[in-house]
Amino acid sequence: MSQPSAPTPDSTSRPAAASGNSWAGGGTLFAGFLLLVDGVLGVIKGVAGIATNDVYAAVNDYVFKFNVTAWGWIHLILGVVLIFVGWGILKGATWARAVGIALVSLNLIANFMWLPYTPIWAIVTIAIDVFIIWALCTDRSDPAV
Repeated sequence: MSQPSAPTPDSTSRPAAASGNSWAGGGTLFAGFLLLVDGVLGVIKGVAGIATNDVYAAVNDYVFKFNVTAWGWIHLILGVVLIFVGWGILKGATWARAVGIALVSLNLIANFMWLPYTPIWAIVTIAIDVFIIWALCTDRSDPAV
């Protein structure tokens, strides 16, 4: 009398996402959505800055002082590109992860320099950007699989 043995997990039957950190794999998908949201918020910041100089508070003596309209164009362009890269990450494009890390890093720096104009909004965006960078850097699963 032989007992039926429990099936042993075969390494070839595992899904690709299970081979890496599941938090990072799910984080990458979430990072794609956050990139879309971050891009839309950047577009809104940009349009508000371009439309009128009265939307944001005037900053007198700040090292990174630009015209608010110039900041608006910076945020608008970064926002549009972030939307494009976020869409690429959600589609599983291999180029999107590296480009996403680079562009989100630029967006993080831009929002750090934007702190005096809208501190809370800039801090929230910086926190989102830090999570996106973490998720895109730690996920080792192959996006093409």
